This record gives sequence, C-alpha cells and structure tokens, in this order.
Amino acid sequence: MAYHAALNSVYNHYLTSYAPKSTTRYDTHKKSELRNIYNSMVKLNKESPLYLLDNSKETQSYAIGLKENARALRNTIASLGGLNEEDLLNKKVAYSSNADLVSATFIGELPEEGDIAPFEMEITALASGQVNTGHMLPSTSAVDLPADGYSFDITINDLNYEFQYNIHEGESNRQIQERLSRLITNADIGLKAELVEDGNGNSALRLSSTSTGLKNEQSNIFHISDNNTSKQKGSVAYLGIDSVSTQASNAEFLLNGEPRSASSNHFTVDKMFEVELKGVSSGDNGVVQIGLKADVDSITENINELVMGYNAFLNTTASYLDSHPRSSRLVNEMRHISLSYQQELEKMGVRFEENGQMSLNKDSLRQTALSDGGKESLSTIKDFANSVLRKTNQVSLNPMHYVEKTVVAYKNPGHNFVSPYAPSAYSGLMFNSYC
Repeated sequence: MAYHAALNSVYNHYLTSYAPKSTTRYDTHKKSELRNIYNSMVKLNKESPLYLLDNSKETQSYAIGLKENARALRNTIASLGGLNEEDLLNKKVAYSSNADLVSATFIGELPEEGDIAPFEMEITALASGQVNTGHMLPSTSAVDLPADGYSFDITINDLNYEFQYNIHEGESNRQIQERLSRLITNADIGLKAELVEDGNGNSALRLSSTSTGLKNEQSNIFHISDNNTSKQKGSVAYLGIDSVSTQASNAEFLLNGEPRSASSNHFTVDKMFEVELKGVSSGDNGVVQIGLKADVDSITENINELVMGYNAFLNTTASYLDSHPRSSRLVNEMRHISLSYQQELEKMGVRFEENGQMSLNKDSLRQTALSDGGKESLSTIKDFANSVLRKTNQVSLNPMHYVEKTVVAYKNPGHNFVSPYAPSAYSGLMFNSYC
C-alpha cells in the first residue's frame, strides 16, 4: 500500500507540474510497445558509463521538459497519418465551408473502395450549460446568519459533494461569497464559481457548469441543497445559490436535412468526422458543407503541421541554451538533420531561416506535388519526417544525454550485466524526495 501511495504521489506530481495538459490517442501503448521501451532502457543503461548528475529542481524540470517536448513532436508526426513509413503524412484533412460556424477534423479511415461523401449541417441552437445565480446582497454588510459551521451538498454527474465552511462574527457578505467562490472552483468538480455585481454595491454568487446539455432525461446538470447536510443549514437559502437562472440545453442542428441533437457542441459524425459547433446558422451562409480536401491540399496541410511542430520543438529546446548549455547538442543535431535534406526541401517551397527554423510556401509545395516528379519530391519530406521521428524517440528514451553530468567510470566493454533496478537515471528523478 505504501508503494502504491508513493507511486500515485509521483505520478500526480508529474502530471500537474510538468506534463502537457492535453493527451492524444498516441499516448496509449500496447504491452509489446511498453516492453520494447523497457528493454531499450535496460540496454542503454547496460552500456552507459557511471556518472553523477546535478539533482537540482531546475535540472529535473529541464530533463522532463525535453522529454515532453519530444513526445509532443512525435505525436504531431503520428497524427499526420501514422508512424508507418507508408502512412506518414498521408492523413486526409477535412474542410468546412464556414469554419466560423462549424470546424471539422477527419478522424476516420478511408474505405478500400469509394470515397467519403460530404455532408451538410445547419445549426439552430448551441448546447449551453446550467447557471445558478444567487441573491444580490449588500457587499459590505455583515452576513445575516449566526456565526457557526455551515455546509451544503452539490450533486453533479450522479456524485454528491459536501462543502463545509465557517461564518465568523462580523464577516461581510462579500467575504463569504469570495470564500465559497474559491472553495467551489478549486474543488474541480465541474463547476465554476464567480462573483457578479449590480453596480449598486451588491454582489451575488454565480455558479456555471463546465459541461453542457442534458443526458438521459436529466432535468438539470447540478443541484444544490443543505436539507440533509452534516453542519448547520440555512446558507443556501440565504445566498440563493439553489436558484437556476439558465437551464442547460442541447445543441440542435440539421444533418443533411434531418433534425439531430447533441448534449455538447463537440461531437463526432459517423465516427468519421469530429466537429465543433461555434455559432448559429442564419441567412445565406446558414448551411455548412463538410467533407475531405483533395489529396494535394491534405498533403500541404500535413506538411505545414510538420513544419510548425518542428519549429515549436526547436524553439523550446533553444530556450534552454542559457541555463543548460548542453541543450546546444540537441539543437545542433536537429539542424544537422534538416541540413541533410535542405537542398531537396527548398525545391519544394520549404525555406530555412538563420535560427534553424523552417517556413513553408504552400503555393510552391502544391506546384511540386502536381508536377511529374511530385511523388519523388514528397518522398524526401517523408524521409525528413522519419529522421525527426527517430530523434524524438531517442530524446524520449534518454533525455539525460543532454544534461550536464560528470563521468565517474566507464564500464568494461563486453563484460557488463543488466541492472533491472536502474533502467534510467531519468526515471529516478521523479522519485526524489519520495523514498
């Protein structure tokens, strides 16, 4: 139990302090993939020399940052068709005739025969969340409740949460409202609390759900009550936070003329397209057509995403140069990769800046793709993407290669033993102060 508690603490600390806030389907792995990663770590450790590391928090953050940025670039490349050489950069890209109303992303797979037909959408209403607005109370006046311990229950997503707090003698309405606003928002249960004012010295507590729409014949998203709470009741009625000012509603739209509804403004259509509703249709531009772009346009968008992901990785790595000079090794390695393909890439419309970053001329790229030697030219950009992908895997596997360290001893070549308890110095960073 103690081991699991420590591991949970390490994992939560890593996620909240260092890891990106978003994940993709490429962050999930099969058992065989995880086994290969572990075996690679063990093999790497077996041949590496013994060294001493700087264990400062800055160094730990730097190493984790390198790994996470490499993972982000890998996921960017993977999202452009997959990790296989044949699929690389072959992802089809969706288009929307009016992106201000509906944005679309293709998430499916092309059928072996035939094409995916476009479809039309007309939005009549957006999904909205529930809002409870309390009573407007004089901000500076003392709370008209006895000083005591109070509590109330919030039911949301079929779960019940009890909030307890104290009211002290002489506290003002605004002080209590501000305290409850922080308490509810920081609880992260799917509600956002804030203070609203009427301009006449009065304030009220407003609670908004982060989710939208109603599912399974629900009447509301959340409910607030202190009828059966453990502490003193009466604060809910006094504050008025059980009063629903805006009911939650579903999105309403026409899909190829057929009426449909959804509890969220973000959903999938036929498991092929991921769409996000952004506005309500009106006038001549009310009907939005969604489909797949032509192959040339899809390839152009994919290469543009690759260029932006590469630049973001290089820019982040370069930001460590002053505090961690060894990061220059990684910057030089990335530039060396790009220089190997520079001559061919420039013919396609990819321009190299002095700082190593790239820019893309989409018109030149389209002309190259449509030319007689278009396939050969596109194979160059795929080779470049593969080289970058291999480098991101190396950085993810051993970010400590770019950390300042002092070599203590080199191992005897050919006579080393695998140490299963020390597969990577990087892994041990996360356990510092937990053992």
